[in-house]
Parts: sequence; C-alpha cells; structure tokens
Amino acid sequence: MNSGPLPSVAASALPSEAFVLDVRENDEWAAGHAEGALHIPMSEFVARIGELTEKIEDERPVYVMCRVGGRSAQVAQYLRSQDIDAVNVAGGMQDWEAAGRPVVTDAGTPGFVV
Repeated sequence: MNSGPLPSVAASALPSEAFVLDVRENDEWAAGHAEGALHIPMSEFVARIGELTEKIEDERPVYVMCRVGGRSAQVAQYLRSQDIDAVNVAGGMQDWEAAGRPVVTDAGTPGFVV
C-alpha cells in the first residue's frame, strides 16, 4: 500500500462520502473547512494520530487536505508509511472552495479559506 508515488486527487473530484482529514492550523480551520472533516493540525499530528486511527476502522482511504496541498502531502506520506491508505487532496481547501464545494465553520455557518 505504501510503495510508489503518493496518490492524489483534485478537490473537485473528491467523492462526497470521502473521509477528509484537515491538517491546517486552528485559525485556518476556524475560518472554514469541509463539512464532516476531521481536524488534526499538522503541528500536532504525530501526538494525535490515535484520533484518526479510531475513526478509520473500515479501511476506507483517508483524503488529507490543507490549504494548497503541501502539508497534506507530507502527512499523507507519513500515513502511508504507517500502512494507512492515504490520498493527498491536490489544491487543498483553495481548490475545494473554487470548485464550489461547501465551506463551513464549526457553527455550521458559511466559512471561507484563509
């Protein structure tokens, strides 16, 4: 599972039922995120990986997202080294928002990408 190039998918092509992991920092998340995403900032990721592994027992891929795709690629590569099926979301939240996908706040109101 973890050999070869890092798989990636465009934000606009993400399946609606995808399990999304947002690795942006708290201020970025608070401004707006994909509804239903799990938030674990990259800066806290290794210490908090258990929060992710608890939620992925059904073996579906984890789609890792950040603002534009750099941080998420690093986290996705790390997850693959841990034998977790991870896919980088190319273009990140910027492309997600540009594709017209919903961006929300924790309160459920419309958000934006910073």
